[in-house]
Amino acid sequence: MCRIATLPALALLALAACGDGSGPDITQVNFAPSLGIDLATFTRSASGLYYKDLEVGGGALVTAGQEVSVHYTGHLWSGGQFDANQPPSTPFTFTLGVGQVIDGFDEGVSGMRIGGRRQLIIPPDLGYGSRATGPIPANAVLVFTIEVISVQ
Repeated sequence: MCRIATLPALALLALAACGDGSGPDITQVNFAPSLGIDLATFTRSASGLYYKDLEVGGGALVTAGQEVSVHYTGHLWSGGQFDANQPPSTPFTFTLGVGQVIDGFDEGVSGMRIGGRRQLIIPPDLGYGSRATGPIPANAVLVFTIEVISVQ
């Protein structure tokens, strides 16, 4: 079921996932060297999301239902940046776990701490699935680097 967020956010984060399970096997993807991806250093969740803490952070733990503010960059597996929210921009804020962002973003931010930085590799079925969205092609593997700024 496709859900549309009510927050005014960039197209990437404003729509929730409508994946159909199709798309590339992440273990077979040739990531752009500029992304520095070594899958052996990532943890794979049961859903197929890959994540790696770049910095754990020392602040409060992020949990479902909290309003979370983050800075992030989003790249395609091929290395092209499709979205970013970096300083001095106001951090992007959403409520974790209620479908305001794609499923892989929700899952990947859960369990982070304030001040933490995490890299996510989101398979198509936790992103946009077989649907192209703006600069994101159908069945795209997405790579995000996220920093948690605050939670409420």
